Amino acid sequence: MRIHRSKATSGEPVDAAAGAGASPGPATPKSDVRWNQAANERAHRLLLLYLGTLAALYVAFLVLDREAPGGTSATAATGMLYFSVIAAFLAAGGIWVALGPVPRRLEVTPRAVVVVEALGTRREFPPLEEIRPSLVRRYPQSFLSSRAVDTVEITDSSGRRRTYQLEHGIVPLRDASDVP
Repeated sequence: MRIHRSKATSGEPVDAAAGAGASPGPATPKSDVRWNQAANERAHRLLLLYLGTLAALYVAFLVLDREAPGGTSATAATGMLYFSVIAAFLAAGGIWVALGPVPRRLEVTPRAVVVVEALGTRREFPPLEEIRPSLVRRYPQSFLSSRAVDTVEITDSSGRRRTYQLEHGIVPLRDASDVP
């Protein structure tokens, strides 16, 4: 498969399909991509704190088990196996809880708002003018994020409510004046 690369003499990008002589297709609306940087910073830093604490507790219990009398017996080894499995489930659950409600970005078009979630799932909502996300909680700027982060609730086209953590100001909020 050959990719056509047109040679542009100016600094403006050239549409490859138009440069190849293809007939123009239906016009696609321009999307305004809004990256959710502060919320992703917050989620990743919070996850690192959680996983670091979990690892420290795991090592402490492992050392405690090895130092205790009878800690290396077959029964204790089975107990450590169970403890390791529980720690792995806690780590996986922490990843899911920390990164699950934090989308990568929002793509705002005249026809819809598309939320690209952490694992790449795309959820479509009505246009920005038709939705009014409600503020659930605001997290101020801190060492976890460089800007404030809002937990917002958005209702999708099927009527289901979704809760996301979004960088403050990424979408207009309902009742934003009620929160400091």
